[in-house]
Amino acid sequence: MPITKDTSSRNRAASRPSRPFTLWREVLTAYAAPALMAGTAGIVTGQQDLAVAACTSIAGTSAVVAFLVGTWLRNGGQPRRWTTTTPRVALTTALVITAAGAAALLGWFTAQWLPAHAPIPSTPWLERLRSDLPVSAALATTIVTLRWRSTITASPT
Repeated sequence: MPITKDTSSRNRAASRPSRPFTLWREVLTAYAAPALMAGTAGIVTGQQDLAVAACTSIAGTSAVVAFLVGTWLRNGGQPRRWTTTTPRVALTTALVITAAGAAALLGWFTAQWLPAHAPIPSTPWLERLRSDLPVSAALATTIVTLRWRSTITASPT
């Protein structure tokens, strides 16, 4: 008996409609996922600062970036032509570099410049922002961009 490939599972997956891109759902997921993961890691390892940062700087940054990137990509329901025609990896890379770069500048500004020029003391949680903000922004941008692009590609044009 000849061996044949089972393509039925691939055909079912291709014919299954994907969930539409719903911004509030993406923002909620962008907040909840890192808050749960980093919060759990902080509690299990006994790192109080990580548990607090999980719900503030880590998850908060993810939610804000997911909202901003998702809103920009949707552009009022009419996506920009270049965002739909640019290869997925190139679009994601460009947006991740932009978002992570902006978040890194914000983290530096908050941790370094702000205590030197404002009556805010330099504390360890301010130093965490240098790494928390760009990493959270990069992850949120990657996930939202890929998720958005998968719904655009699947829809008929």
